[in-house]
Amino acid sequence: MRAIQVYEVGGPEVLQEAEVDQPRPGPGEAVVEVAASGVNFLDVYHREGRYSLPLPFTPGAEGAGTVVEVGPGVADVAVGDRVGWAEIPGTYAERAVVDSSRLVPLPDDIGFETAAAVLLQGMTAHYLVKDAYPVQGGDTVLVHAAAGGMGLLLTQLITHLGGRVIGTTSTTAKAELAKRAGAAEVILSSAVDDLAAEVRRLNGGQGLPVVFDGVGAHTFDASLASLRTRGHLVLFGAASGAVPPFDPIRLADGGSLTLIRPSLGHFIADRSELLRRAADVFEWVRSKALEVTVTGRYALSEAAQAHSDLEARRTTGKLLLVPDAAAIGRREETQS
Repeated sequence: MRAIQVYEVGGPEVLQEAEVDQPRPGPGEAVVEVAASGVNFLDVYHREGRYSLPLPFTPGAEGAGTVVEVGPGVADVAVGDRVGWAEIPGTYAERAVVDSSRLVPLPDDIGFETAAAVLLQGMTAHYLVKDAYPVQGGDTVLVHAAAGGMGLLLTQLITHLGGRVIGTTSTTAKAELAKRAGAAEVILSSAVDDLAAEVRRLNGGQGLPVVFDGVGAHTFDASLASLRTRGHLVLFGAASGAVPPFDPIRLADGGSLTLIRPSLGHFIADRSELLRRAADVFEWVRSKALEVTVTGRYALSEAAQAHSDLEARRTTGKLLLVPDAAAIGRREETQS
């Protein structure tokens, strides 16, 4: 079968299409025919070696498809089941082998592309606004990269929970997307000299209770400076690079601030918690509290281009890898 392989860490060019052996399930495992795979910054971190995986490996940590084979002892799923999953490497392929306890059965009204577009980021948004910092009605919240796939979901959820979002984006077109998702105010990060001062101006001169920051190095200082006394910085990603080491006394000097660097895997480690979060996300999609926006579909052979576009911030919304014929067909439909 075809799969993307990483033989050495590095830039997008290390994503190589290859012919590999068909996967076979071991005890407790299932083989899934992949219908769609989400493209996330987590995949970039794996490709770069920031989060290390044994070489060679197949990237991709979010997918959806149909179970085609199960190993001994599997009770959670059966052949023919429609399933999705997140935080399991190996989705940039025609088939993937997955621990069956990590598979989420898909409701009939949730399609493969929707599941592959929303599970990882949707469950991430879920734990961010429910656990990392429980957003309350009336909270004013800063969301960086508010027009990205993750930013759009966060903006919608915070607004749904009664919060007020100040977003940052890099272009006016992205600012309009963030506003349509519910952002009350949007700052063009390239148009202001002092981002934290602008945030405070938009909040009546006051700091904020929380900042959700998935950008990292480029925004970390401004995020801290945007917080009120005893505010919370939720640093859930590093799209612009890792935050350099810093003296924790800065948190005290900033007003007894707290910093959390959470990871989705710790919030879905138990199967019951995984299924609960996934069910909430699907219900939000069903009720339109979350609208999933797939803005880019790439053939498996175009994985390197998908990563390049994601890292260069040429995209908004969610990117997917899909089988070649499906990608070509959808592009033809769009062009027509």
